[in-house]
Formats: sequence, C-alpha cells, structure tokens
Amino acid sequence: MTRESERLGDRVSRREFLVASGTVGVAGLAGCGGSQGGSNTESASGGDGGGGESTPTQSQSGSSGGDGSGVDTSLLNAEGSSTVYPISNKGSSYWNSNAPPSDGEYWGSNDESTVPGWEALGEPDMLIADYFASQAGFEPSGQRSDPPFPTTVGLSHSGTGCEAVVDGLVDIGNSSGPITAELDWSEERRDEEVVDHVVGRDGQPVVVSGDVSDAGVTQLTGEQVRAIFQGEVENWNELDGVDYDQELFVIGRAEGSGTDTAFRLNMLGDADAAMDVDTRQGQNQQVAQLVSQNDGAIAYMALAFTSDQVRPIGIDFEGTLYEPDRDAENTIFDSEYPLNRDLHMYTKITEDTPSGTDQREAAFMNMFLTEFGQTVFVEDVNYIPLPTADIEAEREKLSDWIDY
Repeated sequence: MTRESERLGDRVSRREFLVASGTVGVAGLAGCGGSQGGSNTESASGGDGGGGESTPTQSQSGSSGGDGSGVDTSLLNAEGSSTVYPISNKGSSYWNSNAPPSDGEYWGSNDESTVPGWEALGEPDMLIADYFASQAGFEPSGQRSDPPFPTTVGLSHSGTGCEAVVDGLVDIGNSSGPITAELDWSEERRDEEVVDHVVGRDGQPVVVSGDVSDAGVTQLTGEQVRAIFQGEVENWNELDGVDYDQELFVIGRAEGSGTDTAFRLNMLGDADAAMDVDTRQGQNQQVAQLVSQNDGAIAYMALAFTSDQVRPIGIDFEGTLYEPDRDAENTIFDSEYPLNRDLHMYTKITEDTPSGTDQREAAFMNMFLTEFGQTVFVEDVNYIPLPTADIEAEREKLSDWIDY
C-alpha cells in the first residue's frame, strides 16, 4: 500500500486513548458540508444561489446597509467546515426564500402540511426571515425572496473558516472542530477574540464500503479503529473476528479540516496525533465518493454524508457498543458516544461588537436555536439536535439583541 509520508510518532497508549476519548466524548468538545431539503450532496454555491467563494463584506464595521435606517442590512456571509455546511447553507436557503406562513412545507401551515416546530413559535403571521429578523430589531420586508438582509455560505474547511472570521473577512466562521485546536489557540485567547455558537452535534461515524459491510464487518473495537488509522493493519483479515481477505484502503480528511482534528483528538487522544492513511480528501462529499467506489475502504466523516454505499459501523469502546441506529440503547446519535462533537459558528469580538455578535448574526443564528431550527436544519440533515439546556445557553449569547 502507498502511505502518506507522515510516519508514526509517539503512539497513544491504551490508557491515554481511553481517557481522552471518554472525557472528550462526554463533553462533546470536538469535531469538522448540504443544500435545501437536507440533501447529502455538497455544492460550492451559497444559500442565496450565488458562488461559493466568500467575499469581504461590511461584516464587522457596523455600517448601514444603505436603507437609511442606520441598521446594517448588508450581506451576512459565512464560510468554513463542510460538516457544518448542510446546516448553515440550508438555513441560508430558507432565509433568502423568506417564505410566507401559508407555505406549510418550508415555513408555516396549510391544509397539506405544517412545518415542524411551527406551533412552538406561536404560529407567527410573518415570512420566515422577517420573523426571526424582527426579533432582533429589523423591519420586516413583507416580500417573498426579499429578506431584511441577504445571507450566503461559502464552502472550505474548519481552519479556513476560523481564520476568515478572525481576519474579519466573513461574519461567521463555520467549524466542526474547536477553534483552539484549529488555530492552536489557548482558551483565554478564544474567549478574548471570538464567541463560540454551537448549533448542533455530529456523532462522527467511522464508515466502510459496501463490500466490507457485506462481508459481515458491521462493528469494530475502538482499538481496532485506532490501529487501522495508525498504519498497524494492512488487510481486513488481520483483525480479530474478521474473515475477509481484502487490502485496506484507508481514507482521511484533509489536515486543517475540523473532521480530521476531531478524529485525532477524540479517537487518537491528541489533535496532532500521527496518522497513516492512503489518501486525504478535502470535503466530506469527496470522502463519501471514494468510499463508495473502492473495495476495502474505511474512513471517518460527518453523519450527513452516510448512505447505503457509505455505511457507518458500530464501535465498541471498552465493552460499550455504540451503534449507528437512533433507537439503539447506546447510539452514535448520543452525546455519550466518544466521537460526538459540537458543530460551531464563530463570530468575532470587535470594538463595535464587544459582545462578539452583531444584529444580523444574532437574527440569523436565532433561527437555528428553536425547535423548528433544530428539527429542520439539524436533525433533518442527519445531525443531533441540542438538548433544551444547551439551546438556552446558546440563546444567552444573543441576548444583547434578542429578548427571550
């Protein structure tokens, strides 16, 4: 097998691995993207139908958007993680559509359907973006496809998204890894420069190709997974309990992606742990494609991109089997799963926004922190909704603009 040039450094001991995965997994710290309707495909286009390349805006200037009110109605843009992309981009698509309450499928209720979480919002008689923007003090437009301010989402990596928001190039930096790990920051620096908004969770799965699953490999131990990704195994039949003579094809995410950072941190015990893989891919979609097209494949990725051809497996951590089934006693869709990770939207603390979140950012992110938002933008794209206590904690970060 051809392996990347990076070789193994100090190995993580069994004890270090279990302590790291258990502690970090329960805390849900780490992690590294979707389109309207919860599709598992990625696009380079933002939610407004424009190109995926983010452009500098008036994001941190606090300047007027030109409507004469003194309120900033300029473009809000986000960039970063392909894992967070399905959430952020679907939200942007809904926002820019500014659908009326008579829709029933995307926003509101009619004779055919009612959008999830609609009743919990009090069944507002407003267009979707108008409703959430008005809660932050914006004047409603009253026009479909004409929100109080537009939004767009660019697709790159967690590290890129973190750098872009810190440099003031975007309003929101999407990341599936903590910025402390992505940029090698201390927690003190994080708290001084950005605000971390958690909008959902990903039970980061390990996936295998269809031939591997058909051969009976539906679960592995945590130690077996670690051994595979640190180059200690060449063929599937080298693993205890596996009767399949097929060379392993080990796929990793690009370094700098939150998915890679999270996997190293949660599975290998250190965000900089050495790995030995056959290839690395920049986006979840690319990983999914390789897994579906190659025999003997194994990879780590985001839940939103799993399928019948890219099948998540169960992982046994010290006698507890976490299964890829929401209804299982122990499931990868639970915060106790050691590879569970937070999905982040970072905003920048500036002189104009000492609380770290401006009026537009608060309006947009408020949409995700509702029963409606958690169902439509998180659960419907195969991620894990936040528990009520966490939603309330995240809302508190927006309280300068929104009175809950």
